This record gives sequence, structure tokens and C-alpha cells, in this order.
Amino acid sequence: MIRFYSERPVNADQQERTLLKGVFSVRKGKTQLHKWAERQVILCGTCLIVASVKDSLTGKMHILPLVGGKVEEVKRRQHCLMFSSAGPQAQTYYVNFDTLAEYQHWHRQASKVVSQTISLVDLSCYSLEEVPEYLFYSQDVTHLNLRHNFMSLEGPGGLCNFDRFAQLKSLNLSHNRLGVFPESVSEIQTLSELNLSCNGLSSIPPCIGNLQSLQTLCLDGNHLNSLPEELGGLMQLCSLGLSFNNFPGIPAVLERLGAMDKLAMAGNRVEVLELSSLLRMSHIKSIDLRLNGLHCVKSETLEPIKQLTQLDLRDNRLTSMDLSAACNLETLHCQRNQLETLTLSGFALRTLHASNNRLATVNVYPVPNQLTHMDLSWNLLEYLPDWVCDSRKIEVLDVSHNLLLELPARLLSGLSLRKLLAGSNALQKLPDLLDHIPLEALDLQHNKLGELPESFFYKALNLKYLNVSANALETIPPSSQSEESLSTLQELYLTENNLNENCAALLVGHQNLRVLHMAYNQLLSFPARYHTLYILQFEHVGNKIHKVLVDVSCNELTEILLPDSLPATLQELDLTGNSSLMLEHKTLNLFSHITTLKLDQKPSLNAGDSQGTSTLWDHGYAEMCGQRNKLCVSVLAVDRFGDSMEAAYGIFDGDRNEEVPRLLQCTMGDVLSEEIQHSCVDSVYMCNTFLTSHRKLGMAGQKLGASALLCYVHHESSEPGSYFGLTVANVGTCQAVLCRDGQPLALSKVFSLERSAEEMERVKTAKAIITEDNKVSGVTCCSRLLGCSYLSPWVLPKPWVRTEPLCSQDEFLILGNRALFQRLSYQEAVKTVLAVRDPRAAAKKLCTLAQSYGCRDNVGAVVVALHIGEDSCTCEPPLTTSEIRGTPTPISVPISVPPVDPATPSSSSGIASEFNSETSASEVGSEAGSTASDEHPSSGSNARPERRCSLHPAATLCNTGGPAGSLGPGAHPALFQRQPSSATFSSNQSDNGLDSDDEAPLEGVISNGSKLEVEVDIHCCAFQLRSGPPDSPKEADLRHDSRGSDYNNSKVRRQNSVVVSATNGCLLAVCGREISDLKKSPSTSSLFGKKLSNGSVVAPEDSHNIIEVALEAPKKKSGYFAAPAQQDPEDQLVVPPSLEQDVREQLRGHRLSVVCGESEEEQTCTIGKA
Repeated sequence: MIRFYSERPVNADQQERTLLKGVFSVRKGKTQLHKWAERQVILCGTCLIVASVKDSLTGKMHILPLVGGKVEEVKRRQHCLMFSSAGPQAQTYYVNFDTLAEYQHWHRQASKVVSQTISLVDLSCYSLEEVPEYLFYSQDVTHLNLRHNFMSLEGPGGLCNFDRFAQLKSLNLSHNRLGVFPESVSEIQTLSELNLSCNGLSSIPPCIGNLQSLQTLCLDGNHLNSLPEELGGLMQLCSLGLSFNNFPGIPAVLERLGAMDKLAMAGNRVEVLELSSLLRMSHIKSIDLRLNGLHCVKSETLEPIKQLTQLDLRDNRLTSMDLSAACNLETLHCQRNQLETLTLSGFALRTLHASNNRLATVNVYPVPNQLTHMDLSWNLLEYLPDWVCDSRKIEVLDVSHNLLLELPARLLSGLSLRKLLAGSNALQKLPDLLDHIPLEALDLQHNKLGELPESFFYKALNLKYLNVSANALETIPPSSQSEESLSTLQELYLTENNLNENCAALLVGHQNLRVLHMAYNQLLSFPARYHTLYILQFEHVGNKIHKVLVDVSCNELTEILLPDSLPATLQELDLTGNSSLMLEHKTLNLFSHITTLKLDQKPSLNAGDSQGTSTLWDHGYAEMCGQRNKLCVSVLAVDRFGDSMEAAYGIFDGDRNEEVPRLLQCTMGDVLSEEIQHSCVDSVYMCNTFLTSHRKLGMAGQKLGASALLCYVHHESSEPGSYFGLTVANVGTCQAVLCRDGQPLALSKVFSLERSAEEMERVKTAKAIITEDNKVSGVTCCSRLLGCSYLSPWVLPKPWVRTEPLCSQDEFLILGNRALFQRLSYQEAVKTVLAVRDPRAAAKKLCTLAQSYGCRDNVGAVVVALHIGEDSCTCEPPLTTSEIRGTPTPISVPISVPPVDPATPSSSSGIASEFNSETSASEVGSEAGSTASDEHPSSGSNARPERRCSLHPAATLCNTGGPAGSLGPGAHPALFQRQPSSATFSSNQSDNGLDSDDEAPLEGVISNGSKLEVEVDIHCCAFQLRSGPPDSPKEADLRHDSRGSDYNNSKVRRQNSVVVSATNGCLLAVCGREISDLKKSPSTSSLFGKKLSNGSVVAPEDSHNIIEVALEAPKKKSGYFAAPAQQDPEDQLVVPPSLEQDVREQLRGHRLSVVCGESEEEQTCTIGKA
């Protein structure tokens, strides 16, 4: 019999209950018939697990329950223990340990397990089909957990024999795919808790009525549409889970279950809720009808419904609702409906959640004096009802994203209000405060406020959080009326206003301030008194404040006047975006203790950079960790993807984990570069890229996942009038927006349960358990992710793919994660970038705005400026006839190695310099490595095609091989280049001999002391070692023989046949030598089938290629790196710049003579062989 498992079993050593494990000599049984063998042994929970295969848990596992058994010392054998289970059919295992310490440790732990009378046996996630038969003889088992197994009904240890558990009280059989209800379970009279969730059950047999002691029954995630009448006889049943089944209405049998107080029927097919039916269920106090497709709540009865206290109707299709009959209703959840009218009873109302509807008003009578929390955000309110101000106990009020023009004065003067969220409205003025108020948090962002009341701060003495970003403030009120201030303000957000430097003096009184955002104002200076009074104030509360962040980025600062010293609590200072700011050495010395100092990178373009910089697009990106201690967002940005004018950009958000985004950052570009060689259909190569990346996450992707978005800019010849196409693929919540003619064009789809009705229905149909916070199994709100394999088939890695032809009206592209677009709309994001233009500053501003609007999570943004027009031609010059048909003529091109700043990325990356003491993302990405290419793609023998621009594209054929004249992915595999941020090298770690930028490298050489060494990079150019049409087999044989007979001459030719590619400025191939010879050579075999240290298997970035390949070369004992296939160092010559022209002329003459000599030698050798 062949059995297929759709889920991978979880290893036992991954469980938290694993106590000890190791590989020891094991013998089964007390007789001498069995032999000793080395096996993996695990002491897990209350069981001893012995694997049938050494060092592996993939084979059959023998489980020995130890509760009630024995653990004895074997005296006739050193360091040996005997483990025996309890019962008449007890089994015995002998385990011989290597050391005395291991023996004592295992003896101590096993003795504790044996002596215990633990009644709980946990065998979940073991891929079991049967339980061990001797487990039936343990009379102490009262709780048995068999979740996530493959339990069968028949067999000695099958479910048919479970009636032998005489004392069993709790049984968990969820996620076993039983298909039918195990009737033998109904014979366990002592059973009080039974979990049969997610088993594909379509009916419940009448024998369920035998379980008279049953108190909890979980039937969630099945295919039930009815319940037997016998279920009503379970008088002790107080909890019944019926969520995510197929019930069309509330079963009538529930009226007889008097002990049950909660009705859990989320995710069914109930379309109409009749309140009159609830009168017959006087025992039901809480009802959960989420995700049912409800479109009507009928309230025809005049009799009050007194028992109902909690009602959850989220994510339905309700347009109006009248619950005035529920006079004792305390909590109501009706978010994400289509409500236009809502009527409630206010006698007992305590909590109201009605966000994301179409409410213009809410009718509550009488005044809800018990109301403490109300959320009416994302509605159409133009004014607040009077009863809101009359509520005596309201503490939290959220009315953000409405149409409010003013806030009532009585609301702010209330004695109970602690938190008020009124952002994204149309407020123009705040009412004056007449007396002290207890308000602690106030959010007024995205309004039209021109000023705050003069007495605002010294009337709101308890205020700790104030956000007035994106308003029109020109000044802020003083903190107090006198020199002594009692302000308790801790977080102040003033971003995107019209504030000038005069407001800095007004911040002095806020002594407890620890977070200040003042970016994008009109600050012209940063006065010394502000630093002296404001920053030094933190010294008084230094033992309370752990981190102080000051962000004055993107203003118009020209100078910073500082005191003699800065407090140690200042750990992060952001000065980016101030183009006119000049910092002296003394100022930088004062900043030396700051953990993170962000400064602008001064633009410096040299010949090497300008040659590799794309003229059709450039990018900038920013990543901010917010108030979390780790960055879980990674960015992929490659302006030159391959050897043609293409680009690849991506963003990956791991939510709470940083491992998966960094793995995707290192591997996904390599995978894409391989997939585009096999197919030219966008949906095919993008889907394969995501699925392959999902597979290559390995163990990290089993329980961790990440949202991913990948953009590929490529030639597009199918659309008339368009030369470039943009293919976007995404899973999760990362999004892409294209600015076309000043308007946003969404290119991605958000795969979250709250925003995609289609995905919600798919997940419900697959019978997933969606918790109250709209997360699949309580883990993620996304229905599609890379990773999280254990949530399949509910969470899938299949991406949304869209291709959009680019035109001259396309100005830029914005990529962002969930946190960015939660705070910024598409329109605001496009407007922000249009005002900045510079991609780096624009990405920085997007992230800063998101944080200023209240984002506390990781936020990342990528801005790609597009310059596609009729005046940009990037065609390569056509090759001459001799270059196409004959052996490539070696050319002498000087190799320039631009100096690399040790602490800043490449200028093409568009990132501000950040001096951080923590490990950077690029270092972790390099350690993670790339697994994108397990095998090298097949090498073609066609000539490298001529690179064409967007205005003059060459005809391409989507094939993997063809005649010599055909152009296509198969003929010129794209050379993926690592993004700059993942290939930044520090000068004190590289082997290029330069310790700083004080010594500029010589043009065309890499200096290591007194030696000159040139690196030859051939690991990605096997397909172009020989240009021109492929040789016939006969010619290939003749050349092979000629090389074998004339080895010395061919060796001389190889030393002079180094060709420098004109596309990326690095040495690409050694011509005149076959691939097979290169693979056999000790000096070059390491370059075939080897990955670089940063994980790439293809050509790296131009600005780092020489250094990066040099780091891969084997090191000599003297410390210098040795380049493969090289001349000896003593035979090489350092060419001074003054003699460079003369040397070129001599080499040119020498090259012509060598080429002629090669032709004569080949002709002579061929004739002689014939």
C-alpha cells in the first residue's frame, strides 16, 4: 500500500516537550536475540522515542510510554539503563551511553518521568496512524492529545479500540481527516471534552447522545449542515463550537441545551437573523455570527430580549440594523459591513465597534451612561451626536476618517475622556479649554488646523501623546504660563506643517519629551539653546528614558550649533535631506557616541559608476524599524538586471520575523534570472519564481512567512507604441503604485482576509479556522504568503501577476509594505513623491510620514524614477564582421576600481549613509546566501546578442536554443547583479590593499602591496566563451586535437586572449579555451558550480565586482589573494598612468601579430592533422 501525505511531519526534536536526545547503542527486549545498534533516542514528554534509522527521524518511530514504568541500572554493562513501560504487555529497551555524565543525566530525568502519575499524554504532530497498543493498559491516562496525525479507525491501536480508555476525560482528534465520526468514542462514558475540528465530517450520528458527561464539543471546520436531536439530551454541554460549517440557520436543537451560554457559528451560511428566535433561547448570552453573509436582522417582536449581552456581526452584508429590543446589550461588533443606519439601546451599552461602514449618524436611546469605548472610524459622520457628549464614562473615542468639521467643546471638557482619535477629518479649529482635562492621547493629524488654543498645554497636563502632523500649523502654544512647566508630554508629532525655527524655544518646557518628529517643516536652523535646554533635559530622567530619537530630516538646515557635550540617552539622530547642511569635524566628534547617525551621502560619480548607471530609471529606498527592536523588511533593487536594459525591484515584509525577508532578498533575484530563460510568459515565469523561492526557504519557511512583491522591467514589443513593460507579482500585503500622468495606478492586489472577499471565501471553503482578529488559525491575516507551509492549503504562495506597458507618461513607481499604505493613501503617496522628485529623498519622506502619522511598526518604501522618452537610446554599437565570425579580438580596456566608502552604500542605491553599531541587513543577507541555482543553466554556444534600447528593440524569440542568428533568453542568459545594499564592503575587511580613500587606486590595476593581480570572472559567462556560429562536430574534433598537440603555443595564446566586456567593465572570459578544460583546471574549477559569499551565482554589481570576486579567490599564506587562470605575479607589470598610452599602442601592435600567428598555427595544425 502506498500512502501519500500532504503535510510534512514535524520532527520530534522540534517540540518544546523534548527533554533529552542523542545517538546511542540500543537493544530491544530482555533476551539476547536482539543485537545492539546505534539509534536516535529522544526523551520527549512522558515517552521514550527510538528511531528505526540512525541519526534520523524519517523512519518508523518506536514510542515507549514511561509513566508507571521502570528505569533501572544495568550492572553487568557500564553506563547502561533499562527502560520499561507499564502494563501486561510491557516493552523494554536497553540504552548504552557513552559517558558517565550522559548516563547520570538521562537516569535523573527518566526517573522523574517514571515516578510521576501524569495523566496527560501528548502525541500530537507525530504522523501516527495508531496509538501504541500498550498505551491502553495505562489506567492513569485522562487527557489524550492526538492532534495533527493520520489516525485510522481500524487496527490494534485505531480509534475502534478507544473505548478501552476507562478514565479518559479529554480527547483531541482535530486535524486528522477522519471523514466520519468515530462511533467508538461515544462509548467512553467518562469523556467530558471532545475536539473533532477540521476532520471533514458531514454528519453526527445519534450515538453522540451517549456522552452524558460531555461539557465541551468542538465541531469547527467541518461540513455539517444539521445536528441530531439526540444532541439536545446532553444536559451538561456548555460549550459547542459550530464555526465554519455549512449551517443555513441556527439549529433548533440548541434551544434544549440549557447549560450553553454562547453560540459560536462564525463562517456559516446564515443570511437572516430573527431576533424572535432568540427569545426561545433564554440561556444564550453571547452570539458570534461573523463571516456569515448576513444581509438582514429582523426585529419584528416588541418583547425585549433581556438575556443577550454580546453580539458579533462583523464582516457581513448588513445595510441597516435596529437592536433597540436588545435592552441589555453590552458589547456590539459590526465592523466591515455596509451599515447606513444603526439603532441601539443604551441601557447597558459599554462597548461599540462600528468602523468601516457608511454611517452618517448613530441613534442610541437612552444616553449610554455605561459606555466606555466607541469606535466609529471610517464612516461618513459630519457631526457627533449629542448623546456622545452626554456620556459620563466614555474613555476612548475613535472618530478618525470621517467628515467632521468641528469637535464639540463639551467633548474635550469631559472628565472621563482619556483618548481621542479625530485624524483625517476636516477640522479647522479646536475649542478653547475652560478647565483642566484628563486627556492623555490626542490624534488630530490630516486636518486643516491653523493653530492650537493658547492654553492647550497647561490645561491638558496629563497629555502624553499629541499628533498634529499634516496640518497648517505655523506655531505651537507654550508649555506653561511661567518658567516652571508641569507638562507630561512624551511623544509629539509635528511633521508636515509650516513651523519655523521660532517654535523650538517653545518646546523647552516639555521635560518628559522622548519622541519628536518635526520633519518637512520650514526650519532654517537648529539653535543651540534648543539643544542645551531640550536635549539636556533628558539627563534628569535618564534612568527612565532608554532611547532618545531626534528626527530633523528633510528641512532646510544650514548649520547646527551644539553645546560642549550631548547626553548619552541620545541614541539616534537623523539629519538626512538637508542638502545645505555643513558639519565640521568638531561637530562630528560630538556625534561619535550616537548609536545611529543618519547623514546624506555626497554624490560622487566616477568613470566606473557613470558607465554602469542606467539612464532610463534610478531608485531610492528607505527602511525604518519604528519602535520595534528589529527590522523585518528587506528590499531588492537592481537598476541593471542582466546584460540588457532591464531592472528588478522588490520588497519583502516578514511582519514579526526577519529571517524570511532576508532570504528572499538574497535569492529571489537569482531565481527570476533563471526563470526568464525558460519562459517569456509573464504569468509563467513570475509564478515559477515565487513557487521556487517558496520551496527554497526550506525549514525557515515551514512556520515563518513573508509578504513579497517583485517588479520586473523588461522589453515589451507586443504593445504598439510601447517599448518597455512592467510585470508585477505579489503575495501578502506589499503593494505597488505607478504614477501615470500624475495619477496613481494600483498594480498589485492585497491578499488579506479583510480586504479581499474572494480570498475570504476561498479560505472559508477550505474550512480554515479564522479567529476573531481575522487571522488564519490565529497566525496571519494574509491568505497568500511565501512560507508558512504548515498553513497549506489555506495560505498559498501563488502570486497575483500583472503586466503594464510603460509609456512616457509614467513618472515613477512606488513599492511599499503594509505599514506604509496603512497610513498613506495612494493619492497622498503619489503627491508626496511628485513634490520631492529625488527617489532617495522621496522614499525617506514616505517612511517618515508613515511614522509621523502614528506607525510604530517596520516601514519600507522603494521609489523608482522612470525616464522613458524618445531621447534616450542605449543601443550598443554594432559588432564588426571580424568580431562576429571569427575569434573575438582582444581589446585593451582599463579596469577602474572606484574607491568604496566603507560605511556607505553605492551611489546608485540611493540610501542615506547610516552609521549603526548593529549588524546590517547586508551582512546577514550575505551569511544567509543564495540557493537560487542548484544547477547551472545549460550553456549555449551562440554569440552574445547585441544589446538594444527601448526605442530600437531587436526581434527576440522565446526559445532556449536555436540557430546562431536567433536572439532570445536561451541565447543570452541575463546576468543578475546583486543589489548595492547587499554588496557593500568595508575597506578594512577587503583584500584590495586600500585601507582608506586617501590612496586612490591606479587606473587599470588592483594593487596589493608591490604585486599586481587581475581577477578573471568567468563563472557566469560559460555560454560566451566563444563567439560566432557553433562549430561542426568535425571542426570541434580537429581543434581539440590541435590543442592537445600544441599545448605550449596554446598556453601563450591564452595569456594574451583576455577579453574585457564593454557592458559592465569587468573581465568576463578567457577565450581560446574550452569549458571542459576550464572545469578540469585546478585554478578555475572553483568558479564553475560555486556560489559567491553573498549567495549570488551570477555577476555582481559593477561597483563591487572586482573586490567581490577577489574575496572569493583562494588566499595565499602571505595574505594576498591569487586570481585563477592568471600569470605569475612576477610576470606582471604595474603600468603608471603617464605611460599608459604608450603601453596601449605596443599592446595593440603585439595583439595584431599574435592574432595573425594564431591563424597560421591553426591552419598548419589542421593541414598536418588531415
